[in-house]
Amino acid sequence: MKVIGIFGALWATLGTFALIGSAIWRLSFRTLEALESSLGIVEWTAMAGWVVFMAYCEGYKGFQKSFSPRTAARTHHLITSPNLLNALLAPLFVMGYFHADRRTKIVAYSLTFGIAILVVVIHYLPQPWRGIVDAGVVVGLSWGLVSLAIFIARAFASGKPDSSPCVPHPAR
Repeated sequence: MKVIGIFGALWATLGTFALIGSAIWRLSFRTLEALESSLGIVEWTAMAGWVVFMAYCEGYKGFQKSFSPRTAARTHHLITSPNLLNALLAPLFVMGYFHADRRTKIVAYSLTFGIAILVVVIHYLPQPWRGIVDAGVVVGLSWGLVSLAIFIARAFASGKPDSSPCVPHPAR
């Protein structure tokens, strides 16, 4: 293992965890605001349904089945195939923004664009609805953070990630 690979894997892990963790932290306050208001049966039902929906769609399907295994594999790839640029931009590398196959890059950029639009739109929702939406996102992101930690730990403990790192094949 080269130092650059170890640095890249640590930077990728810390940077990705910081990004997701900061979103969880910030959105938790809006969720608490909603919970402190007088929610009626409609709002409680909407929150329960939305939290379950986001746990499944964002947490399980998005993170546990796709993002986390691929990100762990790309983090492991930083150790096994160290590269200075990948190590310096490690959080962006492991999320698939560059040096990835076409599908991975399309997904990374499309999700980023879509999430940015949703953030702007949701900003204009009044409370408690904004907090209800944020509650589901907090649950989904929290599930994602836990699943990412598990996949990274498994990849490094076994020496073999559960997924492909989705990097382009070198020219033959």
